[in-house]
Amino acid sequence: MKTIYKKKILELIQTLDFGIDPDIKIGGRPPTMASSEFLTNKEQGDWAENIVQSAINENDLGLLAVQYGRSESLAAGDEGFEAFYASYQDELNEIGKRPDILVFERSKFPTGVPDTLSDEIVSSAIAAIEVRSSSFLADRYAEYMEQRANNALAACSRIKEDILEGDLADLLFAKNEELHRFLMSANNESFKQLDFRRPSWSSSAQLRQLSDFLRELKNNIEILHKRDHLSITPKVEDIALVNRWIQRFGVTHYYLQVFFDKAYLIPFEQILEIAADSEKEGELFSVERDVKNQGKTTIKINVQVGREVIGKIDMPDHQSQMKELGRGRLLFYVTFSGGRGYLDGELLKEVLNVD
Repeated sequence: MKTIYKKKILELIQTLDFGIDPDIKIGGRPPTMASSEFLTNKEQGDWAENIVQSAINENDLGLLAVQYGRSESLAAGDEGFEAFYASYQDELNEIGKRPDILVFERSKFPTGVPDTLSDEIVSSAIAAIEVRSSSFLADRYAEYMEQRANNALAACSRIKEDILEGDLADLLFAKNEELHRFLMSANNESFKQLDFRRPSWSSSAQLRQLSDFLRELKNNIEILHKRDHLSITPKVEDIALVNRWIQRFGVTHYYLQVFFDKAYLIPFEQILEIAADSEKEGELFSVERDVKNQGKTTIKINVQVGREVIGKIDMPDHQSQMKELGRGRLLFYVTFSGGRGYLDGELLKEVLNVD
């Protein structure tokens, strides 16, 4: 089974149109200075990993979640960071990107913690989980986006009536018969598909009024075209490194996107299948250069494709911390503690294909 899985992952990567080199070697100079945003994001990521690990281990599922990804607290500018950075680059080139959490059958380790320095032990894991954190409340985001879309659709319907039920209908027919024909039959679904070049007619008062209506219609249609879902966010540059780890250990890999109120799990294999299907772009995924990830190209999978394995998360406590850098520069950032994730254990076992 491991051989089949490794072969399937490699074949899927080779079908992606991102120019991914499975044999890529990582290099480059280490960053020289951390930022407050970086430190806060790291603290949030560590908190998310703890929420997931605790949620799995506190349930009577016969599963044992173990922290596996690198957990050093060094940041750019700290003493020893350059050596740490170089060793991390070497590790990426040798075994690939370690997932944050490994899941084992608890019965195999009744009295202790698995030795994750052993390739044999690591290969015996039943799942590898890469934890991604996001500073959103998923439910609140969904409510906001639904209301935004409803407002835009209501505006489109109103503008349609203002044009077609007044003196401007004949004028639009004369100037743009195709757009007139579309508006005659337009509804909420077809508004989402409409795209047109906004005219700038201005030779008469009526044409200026019609242009203003069409500008407002265009603005609201652009809202309907915007991405309206939260995402599971694997970086393209990580795909080759995740694959390298999979080819070494053969453990089924998953991404878990943790928000501040719930979390969604998706197999890495499914991410690759979706990203390889160009017909799904714009519907189930998009490819963007993510400002929050240093402009790195990121595949953004509609989070609803994943499975909601943690349906509720208690909000953590948070407080400000200060870090003094060598030159006396001060960085202020946020740390997180507490909170709890409420796991759907049966759903998790279903997704992980655990009896």
